[in-house]
Amino acid sequence: MPLARAPKFASFVTGGILAAVLGTTLLFAEKAEAASTGFRQAVAEMAWEDEAVSSYYRQNQYAPLWTADTPEATARRRALMQALEEASMHGLPDMSARAADLVEQMRNVRSTRDLGAVEVALSRALVDYATDLQTGLIDTPVRIDEGIVREKHKVDATRFLEGIATDRPAAFLQDLVPTSSQYRALLREKMRLEALLQAGGWGATVPVRKIEPGDTGQSVLALRNRLVSMGYLAPTATRSYDLDVEDAVRRFQSEHGLEVDGVAGEGTLKELNRPVSDRIKSVLVAMERERWLTPERGLRHILVNLTDFSAKIMDEGEISFETRSVIGSTKSDRRTPEFSDEMDHMVINPSWYVPRSIITKEYLPKLKNNPNAHSYIEITDNRGRVVNRNNVDFSQFTARSFPFAMRQPPSSRNALGLVKFMFPNKYNIYLHDTPQKHLFGREVRAFSHGCVRLHQPFEFAYELLTPQTENPKDYFHRVLNSGKETKVPLETKVPVHLIYRTAFVSQDGRAEFRRDVYGRDAKIWSALERAGVALPGVQG
Repeated sequence: MPLARAPKFASFVTGGILAAVLGTTLLFAEKAEAASTGFRQAVAEMAWEDEAVSSYYRQNQYAPLWTADTPEATARRRALMQALEEASMHGLPDMSARAADLVEQMRNVRSTRDLGAVEVALSRALVDYATDLQTGLIDTPVRIDEGIVREKHKVDATRFLEGIATDRPAAFLQDLVPTSSQYRALLREKMRLEALLQAGGWGATVPVRKIEPGDTGQSVLALRNRLVSMGYLAPTATRSYDLDVEDAVRRFQSEHGLEVDGVAGEGTLKELNRPVSDRIKSVLVAMERERWLTPERGLRHILVNLTDFSAKIMDEGEISFETRSVIGSTKSDRRTPEFSDEMDHMVINPSWYVPRSIITKEYLPKLKNNPNAHSYIEITDNRGRVVNRNNVDFSQFTARSFPFAMRQPPSSRNALGLVKFMFPNKYNIYLHDTPQKHLFGREVRAFSHGCVRLHQPFEFAYELLTPQTENPKDYFHRVLNSGKETKVPLETKVPVHLIYRTAFVSQDGRAEFRRDVYGRDAKIWSALERAGVALPGVQG
């Protein structure tokens, strides 16, 4: 059928991006509709490389979703353009240029084929936007850092097209925003910090030299002013490091994972002097990480934030128990990985089966010099029998040829302490007690070989056992006092999420920040920048 003149196609759009999608007239001469054979062929051809888009149109007989001459299609176009305009609000690349390109493509429709191309382009824009918003920009996090072994949750992209087809497209797009309370809180913090950045930030930095209670001088004034501008100290004319300043420093230290001593030392001042832009980057990375994490986290779950050196048991969004933790050291082969799994049991009075890597790297060299080195650890053969050390010439073995295993029996000196919490995984990571209690007093607690040590493991166990045992404390200690290695199943598996957040919002609504202990967030920020994410006023 002959097509109407170009101006009738041009009525699809008018001036301005939002105004452009308000037009509803898409008339062919003699009422030729977009669902013509030519249109269907064009959509099929344009969509075939995108499985989600192609599948949607096949299932719906290639009926137009965006380009029909109906109020519903107009509402969809309007809702999509609005979402693309606001994409950067969520820490995604600015999509306004893509929206403008789509408008230009609509204006230039001259044929059925052009109309099919517009139809598919709009669908692809929706799928790209919705997928990034729900699962993150970075496709494979482990390529950014080998310790980010998290498997992103998957989405069926065809449901985005099915969803926009409802009679409330704007509401559908709004519902795509991640629903976790943490994501929403981070979004608010992002907006607050961006406003601060536009207003000039927190003002002058503080000279990095130790300042203590009782001090006076220009450094104290600079510290006072910085604390006031950051909201930790009420406006004051004090010229000395008085109790109010000290309390403000303590609050700052608490919210930044620092030793809370009220002294503005080098570490505290370095964190205090970080610019607003650095904090925005941390929030943007945290939002990206939040998108990776499955929305179904479990009504009860365990949350281990590596940068915060903490482990929490969460019940319906509230903290039931929290304790300090020690994580893997910063050495490349000892960093604790990030992933999720399910805890299904604990072991009371555990043996420590020494990992092969520790045996060959740490223990074998010492055994070569002294067969009785680390005598508290048993050496066993491939049948589990204890080997007499004095009958073995350890000097003949290399890391590859060493034929034995090593096991430390249950005891208070055991490297795993008196209880371990298991969520079997291919990384051999678990939570456990430790005899090295002094490490929990450190500000930066990265000392383990990769597993996570708990400061209060007994109390952690009581809380986990509460749903299945009338008196969890008595039960735990009866098993403990037996001295026997005992596996205690959890009647209901508990999801475990090992996360890495240098920015998060606490339950009282305050934004907190931590140091990038493994340097992973810096790598993620670089990847986000390459993908087009930019700070306000900074062109990518």
